[in-house]
This record gives sequence, structure tokens and C-alpha cells, in this order.
Amino acid sequence: MRGFRREKKLSTWRRLALNTWREPHDPKVYGTLEIDATEANEYVKSLRREGGPRVTITHLVGHAVALALRERPDCNTIIRHGAIYRRETIDVYFQIAFEGGEDLNGHKIVSADQKGVIDIARELAEGARLVREKKARTVSDAKKLNKLPAFLTGTAMRLGTFAHYDLGLDLRRLGIPWDGFGSVMVTNVGGFGLATGLAPLVPFARCPLLLLIGEIRDRPVVRDGAIVARPILPIGVTFDHRLIDGYQASKLAARFVRIMEQPRESLG
Repeated sequence: MRGFRREKKLSTWRRLALNTWREPHDPKVYGTLEIDATEANEYVKSLRREGGPRVTITHLVGHAVALALRERPDCNTIIRHGAIYRRETIDVYFQIAFEGGEDLNGHKIVSADQKGVIDIARELAEGARLVREKKARTVSDAKKLNKLPAFLTGTAMRLGTFAHYDLGLDLRRLGIPWDGFGSVMVTNVGGFGLATGLAPLVPFARCPLLLLIGEIRDRPVVRDGAIVARPILPIGVTFDHRLIDGYQASKLAARFVRIMEQPRESLG
């Protein structure tokens, strides 16, 4: 199947997990990360001083999780016909709020691990512009789907997911992009004043990992035996337990947190 390569060497647990649960409305695992954003804030400010697109913490999060996935490619996968297939690129889907926050869409950055934070910011800014001008070609804009009666929408979505991911059909002529949600979804609720949150996986996305960025707030932490105030970035994490275990999640989290807390050392 173009864009995916079947995993043939599976552990006993992985084989059992594939046949224990159905779609990702069942096997969700939730977790939270609290990141000292002192260095991340300074890194973002330094990139802004270089000019170009306006870089934010969200862009850094997207790049950091892509790099973490590059070290754990076994987490960059989908389930197809009861088997695991590995994605050949690491793509990050950023959710975009528009209509004053009343509606959501998004833009996928392909090969986000191979692009710098500024490159991601530039591409996402253009993608957001197309979304807000209603010129984007995303799953949410599939013209055929929008014309269906409400009671047929769910059935059409499930059939579209089956045709695309299980049968490998290219549905772009219907306005549905290829693997539209990519390896990981990133959404930011901090801009709406929410301290933190946890989001559900989207079954038709076949995306096993989701990060929800909360609001950075000063909180007391212990550093060198003293209590000091630090800007803490909360991130809610949701992953599909059929594809990602606690061990893998811990390795992903360790690499992700290291990049976020030491971006200059990790990224240059």
C-alpha cells in the first residue's frame, strides 16, 4: 500500500491488542505532561527576532513531537485489516480554529521532523490562511460529504475511512486528502484560557497520538532545593493503546520533554 509498509515482526501482546479492541473509541489512554517552559519561551522569542513568520510554542511542540516519533518509528503506525502498517513519513496535523473559534479545521505538515520550527510556522500560517478563507482542501471540506443528509454522514465517513485506509483508494477527487491527519494531532486550548485538557482520538483519522496544549502559567516548583516560580506548560496526551504502550509512551515523552525544556541544545 503506497505510503505505508506492513509490520511483520509483532510481539505477542501487540497481536492480542489488535484483536482485543475495536476502533479507538475504546483503547484510549490519557496522560499529562508538565513542562518547564523557561527555555522554550526564550527559544521562541529568539526565533521571532530573526523575522519571518510568527513562531509560537505550538510550532515548537509540533516539531518536538515529530523528532520524538523519529526515534520511535514503531509508534508512527496505523491499523489495517488487523495488521500494523508503519507510516513512511512523520506528519503533524495542527488543528486551526476559525470563525472566532466557533469552528475547527486543520492543516497537515508533511515530514515535520525534517523541517525547522520556522519552516513549520511559515507553512502553517499559509495553511491557516487557506482554512480561514475557505480555500483549504481538508477532510472537513469534502464537498461530497457536505451535501449528504445528516443521517447518512456517519455511514459515509466510515465507508470513506474503510475505502481510504483499508482498501488504499485515493479519494482526493472527492476532496478527501491522502492520510489527512497524519502521525499525530496537535491542538491548542491555551489560547482560549483553558489551563489544560484531554481530547479524544478521532476514529476516522487513524491517528494514534494527540497532544492538547494548555495555557502556560507561573507555578511554584523546586529547583536546587528552593521553591521558585517557573512558567509551566501543561500538555494533555491521548494515545491508542493498541499501538502505543506505556514503555513506548515513556520513551516518546522523555525525548519530547528534553527537546521542549532544552530546545537550543537539542535543535541548535
